[in-house]
Amino acid sequence: MLMQLSEDLGGYAYDIFVTKFDGWLVFGILAQVVFGARFILQWLASEKAGRSVMPLSFWFLSIAGGLMTLVYGLVRREPVIIFGQALSTGIYLRNVALILKEERRKPGADSVP
Repeated sequence: MLMQLSEDLGGYAYDIFVTKFDGWLVFGILAQVVFGARFILQWLASEKAGRSVMPLSFWFLSIAGGLMTLVYGLVRREPVIIFGQALSTGIYLRNVALILKEERRKPGADSVP
């Protein structure tokens, strides 16, 4: 039974990473790396500040990774990815808009040094 499970998992991995290997798979993996990098960035920024922070660059990586993953989903015709990334990317864009709006409201934001 264990031997059969091992063979099944090996065949599954072979099918995903060898049989279906193409440039779009590389693009999709790169999209996930960009998307995942936002968590490393957020963690490092929080460690530096000594508290939990969400830097603006987190949202830019979210947008870049989300759009890349959305393109991947569109090319691969994956409705779960398309739906999830279209909705999420809209939320990331809205967060950036809210942050920029708040920055413009701060005293001295319009002054030229």
